[in-house]
Amino acid sequence: MAPTIESHQESHSLEAAQAVSVLDINAQIEVPSRSRVTVVGSGNWGSVAAKLIASNTLKLESFHDEVRMWVFEEVLPCGQKLSEVINQTNENVKYLPGIKLGNNVIAVPDLENAVRDANMLVFVTPHQFMEGICKRLVGKICQNAQAISLIKGMEVKKEGPCMISTLIQEQLGINCCVLMGANIANEIAVEKFSEATVGYRDNKEIAEKWVQLFNTNYFMVSAVQDVEGVELCGTLKNVVAIAAGFVDGLEMGNNTKAAIMRIGLREMKAFSKLLFSSVKDSTFFESCGVADLITTCLGGRNRKCADAFARNGGKRSFDELEAEMLQGQKLQGVSTAKEVYEVLSHRGWLELFPLFTTVHEICSGRLPPSAIVEYSEHAPKLSLLGGSAQIY
Repeated sequence: MAPTIESHQESHSLEAAQAVSVLDINAQIEVPSRSRVTVVGSGNWGSVAAKLIASNTLKLESFHDEVRMWVFEEVLPCGQKLSEVINQTNENVKYLPGIKLGNNVIAVPDLENAVRDANMLVFVTPHQFMEGICKRLVGKICQNAQAISLIKGMEVKKEGPCMISTLIQEQLGINCCVLMGANIANEIAVEKFSEATVGYRDNKEIAEKWVQLFNTNYFMVSAVQDVEGVELCGTLKNVVAIAAGFVDGLEMGNNTKAAIMRIGLREMKAFSKLLFSSVKDSTFFESCGVADLITTCLGGRNRKCADAFARNGGKRSFDELEAEMLQGQKLQGVSTAKEVYEVLSHRGWLELFPLFTTVHEICSGRLPPSAIVEYSEHAPKLSLLGGSAQIY
């Protein structure tokens, strides 16, 4: 029987109803939104981080192409603002000259505008500025934001030491991972092979997203479940690098330097495990551990300034050397040595950490640089929690 007009209309109505039904279903399905990334900081390492991230956001569909980079505004000798020059030339002419960051990196001098709508925040500023930055960001960031800290240092308060990742979590109410490793920024900027470690607490999925954002064919990133261990490795190695710089400045040779590095690694591990029983031994064999210690003691700004300090017999202050040698970059090792010393002194641990103690006393002028090689190694025993952790 040939179809009637009525049957044709019924069929058309059915198809239309089915189409509407499909549209309704599709409207109820949430399409995952693309993540927006902001780098909070634009120094040497911050600019390199922006370059790494920007190369990946162009390739990954789950991220917006644009990468904002908060710039602490400065007026350059030419009279132009740093943020304007970065946006005009695609280059941080002060802190990373000669390196193109990527056309999708946008320098933003206003902190609130830089983080607006961003749900992935990368913090990479000198650690002494972070508490003030966090206070400015309270109530100004996305509720679902995730953070990662590339910052090496810690805050020391009356109640004890506070890691930067913890500071971010507590003040901003967001989860914060960390990224540390054997990463001299200028070498990564020219795409020499390097490794790094992401430390996370309990959300491996978020850690893998950070790995995806940073990982390139020349910057290999892996994740470990040990935020405190990864972060303390990145923090404490700068203190050992100061000691290594003293050895270089005194021209004591590689044997002495190797001994200082070994002793330093041991104190790093012992200090970390005394503060956080959750720290894993294996973390010290990741890029954030022994590899970062080696590269920082061979190169890097802390070793370089400590070398100059020792060659001058401690007659020129670190503040003076920093201003002269680092072109606006900040030295982390000296302030970290002071913070570590405050923790050791408050808890009665000074004798357990003679290298850390000596580094601060040299930096503060209480001892001459030569005291670093007069170090007398001890092997104290201290059991915690019924023997679950030891200094050895």
